[in-house]
Amino acid sequence: MVQATEPARVTEHPKPLLTPKRQEALTGYLFALPFVVGFIGLTLGPMLFSLYASFSDYNVTSAPRWIGLENYDYILTQDDRFRTSLGNTVYYVLLKTPLIIVISLLLALLMRVEVPGRRVFRTIYYLPTILTGVSSIFLFIWVLSPTGLLNNGLDSVGIRGPNWFFDPDWTKPGLVVMALWTIGTPLLIMLAGLNGIPRDLYEAASIDGAGPWSKFWRITIPMLSPTLFFLVVTNIIFAFQVFNSAYVISTTISPTRAPGDPAQSLLFYEVYLYLRAFRDLQMGFASALAWILFFIIMVVTGIQLWLSKRWVYYES
Repeated sequence: MVQATEPARVTEHPKPLLTPKRQEALTGYLFALPFVVGFIGLTLGPMLFSLYASFSDYNVTSAPRWIGLENYDYILTQDDRFRTSLGNTVYYVLLKTPLIIVISLLLALLMRVEVPGRRVFRTIYYLPTILTGVSSIFLFIWVLSPTGLLNNGLDSVGIRGPNWFFDPDWTKPGLVVMALWTIGTPLLIMLAGLNGIPRDLYEAASIDGAGPWSKFWRITIPMLSPTLFFLVVTNIIFAFQVFNSAYVISTTISPTRAPGDPAQSLLFYEVYLYLRAFRDLQMGFASALAWILFFIIMVVTGIQLWLSKRWVYYES
């Protein structure tokens, strides 16, 4: 007689507390946690306090005293130095941004030409970007002095150079010349955009009889428009925040000059904000200046985003 056997017992493993998908999400949150904590503690928190201080009379040494819109009302209706600093900054933005875009595009086009040593030239153009900060500012104080390297070179060909940082009409063009020194970064971005354009488009255009100028306007510019848009937006934002070069030049080129001299031509927005905050200790007033600048940059960026629908082409 055959004895019946018991069926084999299936061992049940306990279910994991977290599914693989949740484990992956938790890992991502843990990696992002340092940034989130840093952003809340070091960026968002100070921003919110600055917003509150902008409606207060706050001089650092005492607690903020709520005064409502008095800071904003005085800035927008009575502060002549605010209008001077904003005018200087807008002038600098309008002068610098187109030059940076056009020159970086021309150099990027040259960098694509098949010549021996092309990589070396690319490296040489990017190297000045490494030398930044106060050291490069002092270098250009020497280069752009009335008897400096650039003016001596112009004199050798019969051209009388300007007084640059000693002449109110030439201070901002001098800063733009300084900005061209670090054109390596926009040049690199522009070159990457050009390299992303399919060569098949140029070959097809050549078969159809298109010339170099037609290829440039009908292929290069439309395909490069997202890169151009990015550079325009970022360069405008950076230009609105010009500070180091203007402050260092206006305070060190002559011991008798005040910040913003000569004739307040170097009184840029961030320089004025810095003077109000750290020289006059009017932190509430400076916070209002900062939020006005934030609003201006947001409006300018929003206008560019709206206009981009008319000229920026995104390949689908």
